[in-house]
Amino acid sequence: MSQYWSPAVRELTPYVPGEQPREQLVKLNTNENPYPPAPGVGEALRDYATDHLRLYPDPTSAALREALAESFQVASSQVFVGNGSDEVLALAFQAFFRHNAPLDVPTITYSFYPVYANLYGVELRKHPLNALWEVDIDALAAATHRSGVIFANPNAPTGHAHPLEAIEALLKRVTDRVVLVDEAYVDFGAESAVALIDRYPNLLVTGTFSKSRSLAGLRLGYAVGSQELIDGLLRVKDSFNSYPVDSLASLLGIAALKDVEHFEACREHVITTRERTRQRLENLGFEVLPSKANFVLAQHPDYSGAQLFTGLRERGILVRHFNTAELNNFLRITIGTDDEMDSLIEALETICG
Repeated sequence: MSQYWSPAVRELTPYVPGEQPREQLVKLNTNENPYPPAPGVGEALRDYATDHLRLYPDPTSAALREALAESFQVASSQVFVGNGSDEVLALAFQAFFRHNAPLDVPTITYSFYPVYANLYGVELRKHPLNALWEVDIDALAAATHRSGVIFANPNAPTGHAHPLEAIEALLKRVTDRVVLVDEAYVDFGAESAVALIDRYPNLLVTGTFSKSRSLAGLRLGYAVGSQELIDGLLRVKDSFNSYPVDSLASLLGIAALKDVEHFEACREHVITTRERTRQRLENLGFEVLPSKANFVLAQHPDYSGAQLFTGLRERGILVRHFNTAELNNFLRITIGTDDEMDSLIEALETICG
């Protein structure tokens, strides 16, 4: 370790994203959308006057916030935007969870949460999933003396999603701290908690353009909540970077939001392919957890996760294998095109045959 590093840097364990291979593989490891962005995104790119790039973007991202507000039927003052939902989550950790008390979080969930906690000195209090591999809402609600609650819905990497009634039951019991619901995958079959923000001022919902809007390469995320919470995020953002979203990203995000027909068609295709893939995996003897996301988490009783991962990689297919005690036998498989999923099943038939 370098002598020039601050002591706190030496203690960090950075987040490790899924592999981005250089060779040509069927890439089912990072939950990218298999379909292109809305046609209007390409049109906006072609028509963009590059001279605009010499100017700073709108520091308030007003046009994008207004487009999101219209989509969610909320006020623009209830919307915050940032460079991907990861940045939005990082700002939320700073703004809401540094109360010298534990942050309640599921044991198995998005693996960036422990990284943020370590970075910002937030103690995590981890709650195991229940017997059905679901986030234990009752356990999260029952805890006391906390800095807040955070979980993904649908959860990552398990895919389970709680209905709106369960989220509201939690909010009725946790009223003194922020409850953050990370909805990166909500558009693939789950219910959004945005419908509850006017009734629960401590609810913050985060989301991304990376998954259902097919803009992972753009880095664009958002949060929706009470103006009180949005003001807290703005206070942290403006103490760090007053220009978080560039003008081109804002323009393309608006174009993606406008094309509702394309959005609906793509997400419905992903959902249909997911359910067909689940059935085909089960026919091969896999246990597949129920999913409301654009991926499934699956394990086979006769083959380890490492064996299956290696066998698929040798056949040109890349999936995600988490080398942790709880998930070591599982593979997380992104839902790709129909042809890509056919290739996956054919490879697994060979491996497991």
